[in-house]
Amino acid sequence: MAMSELNSESSEMQINNDFIPVRTRKRIKSQSQALKKKEIYVFCPEYKVDELTKAFESYSFSVIFNKYNMDNFGNKVICHYRAEKLESEQREFLVRATEYGAWVEPLVSYLDERLGYTEVKLLRSNYFLHQKAFSILSERRNLYLKRSFDVFSAIVLLFLTFPVMLIAALLIKLESSGPVFYKQKRVGLYNDEFEVIKFRSMKQDAENDGAQWAKKNDSRVTQVGKFIRKTRIDELPQLVNVLKGEMSLVGPRPERDIFVSELEKEIPYYRFRHAVKPGITGLAQVSYPYGASVEDAIWKHKYDVYYIKHYTLFLDLRIMLRTVLTILLGKGY
Repeated sequence: MAMSELNSESSEMQINNDFIPVRTRKRIKSQSQALKKKEIYVFCPEYKVDELTKAFESYSFSVIFNKYNMDNFGNKVICHYRAEKLESEQREFLVRATEYGAWVEPLVSYLDERLGYTEVKLLRSNYFLHQKAFSILSERRNLYLKRSFDVFSAIVLLFLTFPVMLIAALLIKLESSGPVFYKQKRVGLYNDEFEVIKFRSMKQDAENDGAQWAKKNDSRVTQVGKFIRKTRIDELPQLVNVLKGEMSLVGPRPERDIFVSELEKEIPYYRFRHAVKPGITGLAQVSYPYGASVEDAIWKHKYDVYYIKHYTLFLDLRIMLRTVLTILLGKGY
């Protein structure tokens, strides 16, 4: 694990705008090359250095902060954070770095691509204020394409899995009393509530004591429920929610309003996940193990925000393929 470094001497120096940087032909020529660098340079206000150092402790690359005495920008990755809070001379330094061959971009954007998730602790409102950066929100073509894909896939999946659903319904009815289907209000697009439909996998009185987080080895789950949860058969009735336009095949998993209200107090911009329709499966579900805590919710939110910003139909296809592989391998999620 590489630790972050702080060059205190250089961070306190006055920047000399008269110096001419070393001319070099060594430029980073592609993003993939920039993402492989073992060392990056981060420029930020001094009061943010400690916060960023803690955030970077788990990263596999080293970070050097505020090295303003750098005169050779060739083959360097330079990221900036809270650049609007930097002095004018410091911002000019970043412009010069761009001019003389460095790979320069906002820190959060760089981490998005390198980590495969969004570091939500570093988010500020301006991350969400570039509409064109969220193609699923700004391009109607993407919305039509995603909806068409959802409807076609839901119809095909309902046809293919209908025999499986009939058997599941029969086993649920034989094992325990109560309805075959379980309906529960969840928060969907634009914070509107809807009733999600699932096969009942818990005992009839599972929530007599009020709403509870689901657990990995939940004692409230029936024997049939354990199987249909592990194989995700319990989620198949949500294909009806997809056809009704309440859900998508891929997206952030819908949560109950009582939990959303709790989580938004702990997680920055938690309700932003409702900018898109919730999904039967999602990037968080195939990237992060089963969890039922605030810390787990934070990690899943990192993947949800990343998904919303970087949505493509190809990403949806990848997530669906990974979902199938997860089910076939018996891992659940």
